[in-house]
Amino acid sequence: MSGQYKQTPTRYGVVLFPGFQALDVFGPLDVLNNLSRTTPLEFVTLAATLDPVSTKIEAPGRIGQSVVPTHTFADCPDDLEVLLVPGGLGSRDDAITAPIVEFLKRIFPKLRYLLTVCTGSAIVAMSGLLDGKRATSNKRSWDWVVSQGPAVNWVRRARWVVDENIWTSSGVSAGIDLTFAFIADQYGEETAKRLADIAEYVRNTNASDDPFA
Repeated sequence: MSGQYKQTPTRYGVVLFPGFQALDVFGPLDVLNNLSRTTPLEFVTLAATLDPVSTKIEAPGRIGQSVVPTHTFADCPDDLEVLLVPGGLGSRDDAITAPIVEFLKRIFPKLRYLLTVCTGSAIVAMSGLLDGKRATSNKRSWDWVVSQGPAVNWVRRARWVVDENIWTSSGVSAGIDLTFAFIADQYGEETAKRLADIAEYVRNTNASDDPFA
């Protein structure tokens, strides 16, 4: 297990915002759901309000799904250990990201680990938490992401990147590979293999192997 902690984390949360990318959230969460069959976990969904949060950005013909948060950013549990920040089209809206950025600044010192998927790393970069650190993101949005954090050491050719207690992944499905890598680091490689087998998922275990870079 990496870092200073000897016990595996059990308290997880995810940030939701209008226009979040569905697989950014539900790919990693499906892995955690399966992990919780044998390892008891706690999980919260966090948003600016308790109103349902949709993946959809309003436009003719668009479909989406909504999730009801369990907590707002204001009443996030103090003992949260691992926070996941997804990406999505909503990450480009300043009105949407502003409360997330403030929440991240406040909660990060209390976290053991911060994980991002896709343009979720751009949101974290806006907070300054990635300054001086290595990170990656969605390659289709690369130029925009990099512009959100000029002091970040962006790594283009990477499926995921780990810098101290911050894990960032490339676009969308890369979040699943990051999650399995995190599971292997925290709970052991055999656990990660077992969970991948349950999902019938072929893992990319090489963090530098990014065919989309």
